[in-house]
Amino acid sequence: MFIPNIDKYKIILASQSPRRHYLLKEIGIDFEIKLKQFVDESYPENLVKDEIPLYLARKKAKVFQGELNDKEILITADTIVWLNNSILQKPVDQDDAIRILTAISGQCHQVYTGVCIKSASKEVSFTSCTDVYFKKLTFAEIDHYVTRYQPFDKAGAYGIQEWIGYIGVEKINGSFFNVMGLPIQKLYSELDDFINDKNI
Repeated sequence: MFIPNIDKYKIILASQSPRRHYLLKEIGIDFEIKLKQFVDESYPENLVKDEIPLYLARKKAKVFQGELNDKEILITADTIVWLNNSILQKPVDQDDAIRILTAISGQCHQVYTGVCIKSASKEVSFTSCTDVYFKKLTFAEIDHYVTRYQPFDKAGAYGIQEWIGYIGVEKINGSFFNVMGLPIQKLYSELDDFINDKNI
């Protein structure tokens, strides 16, 4: 493995997101998925932008407090979509998904992900931001995507790796994989630092 000493630890990913599972597997990290039945994802109303997913990633890690041994490393993450000074939540139904995609159509929005890496003895967290520029989408395009792909588990009501990303995203500034839900290059570097005590 390219990260020295990682084989000495059990990596735990506390996420049910298939995209995060896929990305962590793709960089060759063996990990176990561990989920809590319920995690309160509320946050203080005064938080904005990257403060929100950072707070939530830390909160998700905190519920494992006291459960990790010296040879376990936990990874938690949270991703939000930010448009015009407000957060776009996951859609509650088809009409809500259409409303959200109509709002981001022809606009630039930000995708923020907060990540927390935690062991029994230390904790490090960081954020990543990507600007995503959408072309002006037609109602037919939005309706087709929502009907076929049912993006109800996705912040901002879309997956950039799906049809809507192919036809709708004009350009991005920042990590593509961050938009999928995990800034994997930054996580790789931070995990290396965490395990080998670089800059910590």
